[in-house]
Amino acid sequence: MAQGIFVITEQRGGTFRKVSFEALSEGRRLADAKNAPLAAIVCGSGVEDTAAALEKYGPDRILVADDASLADYTTDAYTNVIAKAVQSEDPELILIGASITGKDLSARLAARLDAGLAMDCVGIRLEGDDFIFTRPMYGGKVIADVKINGTPKLAAIRPNVMAIAEAPRSSAVEKIDAEAGEVKTRIVEWKLESTDKVELTEADIVVSGGRGTGGDFSAIEALADALGGAVGASRTAVDEGWRPHSDQVGQTGKVVSPNLYVACGISGAIQHLAGMSTSKVIVAINKDPEAPIFSKADYGVVGDLAQVVPAMTEEVKKLK
Repeated sequence: MAQGIFVITEQRGGTFRKVSFEALSEGRRLADAKNAPLAAIVCGSGVEDTAAALEKYGPDRILVADDASLADYTTDAYTNVIAKAVQSEDPELILIGASITGKDLSARLAARLDAGLAMDCVGIRLEGDDFIFTRPMYGGKVIADVKINGTPKLAAIRPNVMAIAEAPRSSAVEKIDAEAGEVKTRIVEWKLESTDKVELTEADIVVSGGRGTGGDFSAIEALADALGGAVGASRTAVDEGWRPHSDQVGQTGKVVSPNLYVACGISGAIQHLAGMSTSKVIVAINKDPEAPIFSKADYGVVGDLAQVVPAMTEEVKKLK
């Protein structure tokens, strides 16, 4: 009989993504509620020592798949290794972060394991013995509660939504079979931006600009820098070539859930709202008092962003 909770972590160069700690914290909460064991899996090359960093988030066991073939993420290799571990452990629930990698891996795992998958979850709760997954659907137009039949059940959680809670314990670290099996793809070359900017999906504060910027993002960047946040953009700004696609927030871009989202010169099309509607606090700045973004905003400023945003930046600097 399937039991226990399994968390698939994500790391880059030996550093765990923030969403891995969120998934582990949520896994610990659910495991305690179910009185079930919690296991975390780490895949990579040279990650055995790194795995100890997960102990303070509460896994009972840490399963390490350490092999040179897992140094770079490829769908086939990671699916082969993790599917074997899942079949051996037989967990009831598998949690993973809904990052770009997590979405890719969770979908392939669901197909391989013939398991149901709830994508982009913003909440998980227990009703009796059943897990109920809360997730946006239809581009964020509705929030649905879904139940998955059968086991294992897979859930990919939206980054920056689940609270991180430390629950230190002495976790048993175990090496598992890291044989990648047949792999049809390989990494030929990495081309990475040399930047220290905050990762958009993990940022606690996001300042985004749209058509109203006219292509000048200097004020947006200055406010984001003053707040210690990341810069985002609407699809219009990206389509115009004002910002790279990696900055796009929305249905065809990245989904963000920061503590503070500042929308500057963004009208609020449904596709954009789908990417930021779960933000804790939304501030909208727009010259048009009828802009749809105001219907979602907690605070709204009707005015020219060229005047409002620099004034906000100066006040933030004074406060700091």
